[in-house]
Amino acid sequence: MEQIKEKTDYKITKYPLFFVHGMGLRDYRRINSWGRIPKTLRENGFTVFHGMQDGNGSIEDNAAVLKESILSAIGETGCEKVNIIAHSKGGLDSRYMITHLGLADKVASLTTVATPHHGSQTVDRLLRFPAPLVKFGCAITDLFMRLLGDKKPRTYAVIRHFKTDVMKEFNAKTPDAPQVYYRSYAFTMQHWYSDILLWLPHLVVRHIEGENDGLLPPKAVKWGEFMGVYRGSGRKGVSHYDEVDLHRRRLSIQTGSQTADILQFYLDLAKSLAGKGF
Repeated sequence: MEQIKEKTDYKITKYPLFFVHGMGLRDYRRINSWGRIPKTLRENGFTVFHGMQDGNGSIEDNAAVLKESILSAIGETGCEKVNIIAHSKGGLDSRYMITHLGLADKVASLTTVATPHHGSQTVDRLLRFPAPLVKFGCAITDLFMRLLGDKKPRTYAVIRHFKTDVMKEFNAKTPDAPQVYYRSYAFTMQHWYSDILLWLPHLVVRHIEGENDGLLPPKAVKWGEFMGVYRGSGRKGVSHYDEVDLHRRRLSIQTGSQTADILQFYLDLAKSLAGKGF
């Protein structure tokens, strides 16, 4: 895995790949929230679409946008379904859409990458801070997200949804659709300095919940068929931002069987979907 495999090595998925970003990110025409990943997949023959939902929109509002985006993609390509690949909160948006908005028959698979399916114990503790202070910070964030293009940012509601008790209720009310294949992946950073943008959150989450990718521990993200914990082949590991190629660089030098290049990870992910007939 020293180099990206050639296009001829890959069987192309039957259905398009539909990428759904997480909190704080947006899909732009020129700059997308998945770095080099969509371009690499397209260069290898895969068809790729984006969710186009708000960065800090509520799960319900974002799910409605995703529904329209998927129906548009299906209308454009003539395909019957899509394969959703969702990062972080995007996985919750997608699950809500599939179960509650009647899209189960339009989704072949849902692959979630570091999605807080079981909530965050760290968020449980952070929300013990005085509510007015937390809401003020979230209101400032909403203003910023509006400047970036969000139509209905609701940062406080979103953060509150990550509480473990709220997610337990969400899971009970949002059962998996039997006709959809669900699977999940977890990643971890090896050290606090592995990602300079997440050093502080990593230390806080490690103190409360153990190993994590800078925001979430593996135990919080398991859903459907769990594909394992990816710690990377180098000394840094893989951060929450590395998972979407935010830094636009190779993770490490290949030294073993673990992930050294996030682009190769997504190519292998797409190949595995094709191998299952999706």
